[in-house]
Amino acid sequence: MLTPMTDLTLPDGRPVPHLTGDERPMLESWLDFHRGTLALKCAELDDAQVRTASAEPSALTLLGLVQHLAEVERNWFQRVVGGLDVPPVFGEETGYVLDPARGLDEALNVWRREIARGRELCAGRPLDDTGRLVDGPMAGLEVSLRWVFIHMIEEYARHNGHADILRERIDGVTGY
Repeated sequence: MLTPMTDLTLPDGRPVPHLTGDERPMLESWLDFHRGTLALKCAELDDAQVRTASAEPSALTLLGLVQHLAEVERNWFQRVVGGLDVPPVFGEETGYVLDPARGLDEALNVWRREIARGRELCAGRPLDDTGRLVDGPMAGLEVSLRWVFIHMIEEYARHNGHADILRERIDGVTGY
């Protein structure tokens, strides 16, 4: 008997995204896969390593990416989907600014908390539910929860590409 796709994991521990089935579980599983990829890119690194910038002139770091994606989670799920007026997680909107006192463990805990809060806000909402964009040139426009999930998958996929390059620069680890 075959194991259901929801029970399969890759050798590195990430969940295998659904290959068939209903749209909502498929979207959620792909988003979880990309979240797991970001966590994997940070695994077994110390605070100094995750502060290593990619290449001049960029100041992009793995720590900055984790913080940025915590802000992204908060923005799309709390502000847009939930309609909540919440401040930035790290005191500025992008999340990229590094605080010398904040290490990777703290940033990952905040990121995981934002993911959990987003899941709570999305639970029970149909994919056609809408929220409103809160800033930028399209502020006020409606977007569906389906659109937010697709955007979040794209956002993580793009930034996980950056994380690939950063991790390779730090210690030569590639792949996943």
